[in-house]
Amino acid sequence: MPTIAIVGAGPGLGLSIAKVFGGHGFDVALFSRTKDKLDVLVAELAEAGITAEGFPADAGDSAQLTGALKAAIARFGRIDVLEFSPHAGLSMTSPKEVTVDTLRPQVDSLLFGAVTAVQAVLPGMLEAGSGTLLFTTGGGAVDPYPMIADANIAQAGQRNWAINLHNTLADEGIYVANVAINLLVGTEAPEGVPHRTPDEIALDYWTLHTSRDQAEHFVGA
Repeated sequence: MPTIAIVGAGPGLGLSIAKVFGGHGFDVALFSRTKDKLDVLVAELAEAGITAEGFPADAGDSAQLTGALKAAIARFGRIDVLEFSPHAGLSMTSPKEVTVDTLRPQVDSLLFGAVTAVQAVLPGMLEAGSGTLLFTTGGGAVDPYPMIADANIAQAGQRNWAINLHNTLADEGIYVANVAINLLVGTEAPEGVPHRTPDEIALDYWTLHTSRDQAEHFVGA
C-alpha cells in the first residue's frame, strides 16, 4: 500500500485529504501536536475502511517531527506522498510590528518544519525514484495581507522553496507543488465571503498528485 503523511492533520482539510487518498488505496500517517485529537481522526478513518495511525509531534520542533516521521516510515515502509499544512497560529501582526519574537514561531513551524519533514521523507522517495511533496500556504504567501505579516513571511519562504524543489526534482521522479488557499475553508461562510468545503479542496490535492503538471495551484474565488 502507498502511504500519505499529513503534517498538521486536523478535522477539516487534513481529514478530507486523508479520506480522498485513503479512498484511492493509501494508508495514512497523521501528525499533529495532540494524541487525543489524532485518535479521533484515526477512528473516523477506520470507519471508512482506511488504515491510519497518528504520530504526535510539533512541527516547530525539528527533533520531535523527525522522530515521528521516522516512526511512521518504520510502521508503513516509506512515505509516498507528503502533505505539509501545520497551523502556527495567527498573531495579527502588521509589517511594522514584526519582530524576531513574533516571527520565530511561524518560521519554526512553517519553514523549518517543512525542511525537516522533507529531509525525513525525501531519501526514501529518491531511492524509489518516485514521490510527491505537497505544501499548503495561505494566499498571503503570494500577495501579502498586512494584518498577518509574520505568517506571510514564513509561508512565502516555504512557497519559494517548494517551487524551487519542483524545478529541480522532476528529473528524479519527485513531484512538488504548492497549494495557496486564498479563501475560507469551510462548509459555510458569512455572506459575501468566498469559501469552499474541505472535501472540495481535498480533491484538488489528488488531481495535483495524479496530473503532476504544475508547480502551484491557487485556490481562490
